[in-house]
Amino acid sequence: MNADYIEIAANQMIDLAAKVTDDQLTRATPCDGTDLSGLLAHVIGLSAAFAAAGHKEFGPLTSTPPNPGAETLPDFWWASLTGNLRDLVLSWQRPDAWEGMTQAGGFEAPAEVLGTVALSELVLHGWDVARSIGVDYTIPDPVASAVFDLHHPPEPQSERDGMFGPIVEVPEDAPILDRLVGLAGRQPFWPHGTLEE
Repeated sequence: MNADYIEIAANQMIDLAAKVTDDQLTRATPCDGTDLSGLLAHVIGLSAAFAAAGHKEFGPLTSTPPNPGAETLPDFWWASLTGNLRDLVLSWQRPDAWEGMTQAGGFEAPAEVLGTVALSELVLHGWDVARSIGVDYTIPDPVASAVFDLHHPPEPQSERDGMFGPIVEVPEDAPILDRLVGLAGRQPFWPHGTLEE
């Protein structure tokens, strides 16, 4: 089931990236200190890393910790992004991708966990891209719920630093996507305010 979710989230990212214009690449994103160009470069890199994790092809792609903000967006970035995302989808469609242990970002864990982490990266950063360019982000509730369940209950903030900002409180009856992004330290209505406004 998660393989189907990864495909949904990857296709959403591809569709969103197709809407990005050159003059939008310097826009801010919900990821503090990272503009849209840096965020897209990060997605290109993480897609390659998680594709390798799905294939269990261990090496620099899977053993190197992520360094968001340090990546440079290539000239033909949309082709790179699309190719990496499609490879990511294919790698996790193989049943054995979800079996045993694998590695990503220098972290070894059960493949089922890291496959869901890959889904989380695609969903949250898809939302980030959509907010940056000012378009709606629509992801099925079951996909958002799978990511929410991965991160809930949250770890102490000291263990989240470097990955997520402080939790943003969101009402329990809010849409699951709003609850997810709040759990991930994002304002659901970024950049226009909070739920209370």
